[in-house]
Amino acid sequence: MLEETVEQGKKTEELTLEASFARLDEMLEKMEDRELPLEESFRLYQQGMELLASCNEKIDVVEKKIRIMNGDGGFDEF
Repeated sequence: MLEETVEQGKKTEELTLEASFARLDEMLEKMEDRELPLEESFRLYQQGMELLASCNEKIDVVEKKIRIMNGDGGFDEF
């Protein structure tokens, strides 16, 4: 079980934001299925939360890199 979580974490870090959002959509679709066993729902929920945290970290990094050109031709942090 721990090995699966570690492996899932590695896969999450490798995904692009677009791929991560697509994966989250897939997870939501599966979780909406009333036939899905409860344990599987919990597993998908946990993976989704980990994926969402990874997305937030990636977005934070991008936001820190964004700069806006000011009137003097220099750059200011966004």
